[in-house]
Amino acid sequence: MDCFYIITNKLKDKDYKITNEIRKYIEEHGKTCFLSEKDGEGHIIPGTVPEEAQCGLVLGGDGTFIRAVRDLRERSLPLLGINLGTLGYLTDVEVKDFREALDRLFDGVPDIEERMMLEGKYGDSGKELAMNDIVLARERKVRIISFNVYVNGTLLNTYQADGVILSTPTGSTGYNLSAGGPVVEPTAQMIVITPICSHALNTSSVVLSADDVIEVEICEGRYGRQEQVSLCFDGAEQTTLVTGDRVCIRRADQTAKMIKLSRESFMKTMRKKMKGN
Repeated sequence: MDCFYIITNKLKDKDYKITNEIRKYIEEHGKTCFLSEKDGEGHIIPGTVPEEAQCGLVLGGDGTFIRAVRDLRERSLPLLGINLGTLGYLTDVEVKDFREALDRLFDGVPDIEERMMLEGKYGDSGKELAMNDIVLARERKVRIISFNVYVNGTLLNTYQADGVILSTPTGSTGYNLSAGGPVVEPTAQMIVITPICSHALNTSSVVLSADDVIEVEICEGRYGRQEQVSLCFDGAEQTTLVTGDRVCIRRADQTAKMIKLSRESFMKTMRKKMKGN
């Protein structure tokens, strides 16, 4: 690879010390490097990614990586995560090892792993993508909400809960795991539905095919009251739904392309990141 595009989390590299070290190393080896241009909210400005860029280097944590995937959805640039965060499930390289990682990229084309994403449609024209999860959760008052969940047009279940998580395999180690959902191998093709604090004794997660189409409907509250629910994509983009609204969720056409340099298995990585034995 000869042309690199660096996406930096300014909160984790405030003075761009690490960013500049990486850029200098790239240029010293006769390669080209560009820094991302961002707006006031930290998103990459559309149309500013150089056409000649062959891969993106994401400096930050998992949140930075997910935001980069979403910002570059139309470009589908393969990304390598360099960890400046904490757990760093999606960041393949620790910052101390960036020189060795770049040397390997200079020498050839690395393995690229594709991860499925979800697309959620709501209202008349609302649509967003998620690499990790799409979450519907109660707003304002602390009370349970009823959600009708349909799979391919057939009612699967009515959950009475604080919310519902629809997760990709990549996102299974996030909010899904915290809510008691299963861990899924990240390259698998499936969708996991996990209720949040369900008001039932035996409500477990449901694992569906990646080809299934899921609809979640916000039900009427007790005494006919209208409920308000927050619809959130990857913990970032958020909108409010009310009783009667539906969101339709399916596998997205786009995939997240991740450069993989580590040969470490997912299970070993998970055990290490979770501080297991």
